[in-house]
Amino acid sequence: MVEKTLLQQNFRYCESLTRYSRRKTREVYIGDLPVGGINPIRLQSMTIVDTMDTQGSIEQSIRMIEAGCEYVRITAPSLNSAKNLKNIKAGLRARGYNTPLIADIHFTPQAAELAATLVEKVRVNPGNYADRKKFQQIEYSDADYAAELRRIRERFSPLVKICKDHGTAMRIGTNHGSLSDRIMSRYGDTPLGMVESALEFVRICEDLGYYDLVLSMKASNPQVMVQAYRLLVNRLEAESLQPYPLHLGVTEAGEGEDGRIKSAAGIGLLLEDGLGDTIRVSLTEDPEFEIPVARILADRYKNRSAHKPIPGLEVSPKNPFEYFRRESHEVFNLGGTNVPRVIIDISEKKELSMKDLASIGHFYLPEPDKWIMNDTGSDFIYSGNTIINFMLPNGLKEIVDYNGWLMRDDKSESFPLFELEQISDAVFSPLTNFIRIESKNAGDDFFTFIKSQLNFLIILETSNLHGLADQRRFFFELIQRGITNPVIIKRDYNHLSSEEFICHSSTDAGGLFIDGFGDGIWLSLNGNDHGWSDKIKLINRTSFGILQAARTRTTKTEYISCPSCGRTLFDLQKTTAMIRKRTDHLKGVKIGIMGCIVNGPGEMADADYGYVGSGRNKITLYKGKEVIKRSVTAEHAVDELIEIIKNDGNWIEPASVN
Repeated sequence: MVEKTLLQQNFRYCESLTRYSRRKTREVYIGDLPVGGINPIRLQSMTIVDTMDTQGSIEQSIRMIEAGCEYVRITAPSLNSAKNLKNIKAGLRARGYNTPLIADIHFTPQAAELAATLVEKVRVNPGNYADRKKFQQIEYSDADYAAELRRIRERFSPLVKICKDHGTAMRIGTNHGSLSDRIMSRYGDTPLGMVESALEFVRICEDLGYYDLVLSMKASNPQVMVQAYRLLVNRLEAESLQPYPLHLGVTEAGEGEDGRIKSAAGIGLLLEDGLGDTIRVSLTEDPEFEIPVARILADRYKNRSAHKPIPGLEVSPKNPFEYFRRESHEVFNLGGTNVPRVIIDISEKKELSMKDLASIGHFYLPEPDKWIMNDTGSDFIYSGNTIINFMLPNGLKEIVDYNGWLMRDDKSESFPLFELEQISDAVFSPLTNFIRIESKNAGDDFFTFIKSQLNFLIILETSNLHGLADQRRFFFELIQRGITNPVIIKRDYNHLSSEEFICHSSTDAGGLFIDGFGDGIWLSLNGNDHGWSDKIKLINRTSFGILQAARTRTTKTEYISCPSCGRTLFDLQKTTAMIRKRTDHLKGVKIGIMGCIVNGPGEMADADYGYVGSGRNKITLYKGKEVIKRSVTAEHAVDELIEIIKNDGNWIEPASVN
């Protein structure tokens, strides 16, 4: 069985790779509402108003609760804000709302100790609870490191004892970007460092007989986030520590579609493997808008165990704690070292016009009689029976059903798509061929055929409710058999809203790309209320967004922006929108937009440039992790940021068509 093999290889992180099963965790009560165990996946969010604004905090909490928020988190950066949690809680209870409250603590143990006597749960960040981050490399002997651990125990133990005495739960929440210098010096900027940062605190808790813990491993990079959570589960089991519930989240995911895509890719992949007991979708939007997205993600797993069986697996050929792309050979411009390609199905359109291609990033300019393409111009179209009476732009190729391809006079300008039953007596293209296969129909005959046909690409479909695992099982089979043909991940969706489509496809396809599988993406959406053009634009944007979120193809500027909270001292949503408006043409540039120093240079992790709140309407600007300008007024900070990008040679003027 796969479970036994994974355990032998020390790769175990979930109950099964092919059978959906929620990880069995310890049940932890947060007030009267437990998390973990057999409880449903809980939804939570965080207020963004100043914690000292009692009435504002109460009103925003109520909006969150009425949207479906089951735990309300409130920042407590100081003793005064921790004290005010009492007033916020009393105000909510007086209005009839008994939702558990969580105090979010950074840097201030005294605030955590006070908050633990007032609310149902406290969150501490092991990276800054007893340590500080100065980006210093420190050499530790084993004795020195042991002394540091004793210091942390002395600093942390009082909070543990208070939580134990008051029945208060605790989240030990590691953030990738705020690992301490001590952890970075010993383990590096790695998932292992994230895990060890949390386990240092977990071991202290267990030594003191305290087990009301929830754990998290957040990062703005979904690859890192997924690897860290998996490794955490593996290490808990290896050390015979308790199976604590997991709080899932991609931190600083951003806003709009990009924030939803990135969150769904990371959170969704873990949920697919049965990991996760409570989730928070971190969007740079008002917190009540996070809850519907979280619900879309969680609701998919209410009946997931009823999926059709997927063949078991004797050996896992993939290390789940590291990223590497499945090896494939190049066919045309797919596979090998090529970035994953985007295929758009335009077959619903009876007759295609030149202007229709603008929906997929290809623009015809009549006056000079030429085509131009933006950064999200699709690579292939599947035409089916659609009539195309014009020459396609050079950057776009056509995939045609086999029978239609046979009728073409010039067969070199398009590629045939075969069904499995058509290949026995078929005429193949000497250049490139596509074959469509559903995972469950791939037997020995198919694998023997495809291994002998080096110019064939696989279009991989699934009808299994547990589709990601079903398609991943197919990739495992290819690796075991030494088959290196490129594979296009194809997923079809019916009767979904735009937000549901984004979340489902980002989980299903994005999760596979995060795991290193897939050489292209083909999404379809049927039966919704969008017009053809709007639907095709949505599919195209989502496809490219998934590839960017999975860090496999960069086509636009990436924004690493925090969701704001009571620590933020400027209008984060307005500022993010302003920065995006002026910089979203800078392909491949990563810009971090952080509300405060807690989510500052560390949380931005691998951003190229940073915009970080450092005081009321005061901004510190970064290049990488280096401070370039301090105390810039918010009024001028965006202009100053752009000037830094220009001086660095990374600025280009926006194109007239985008």
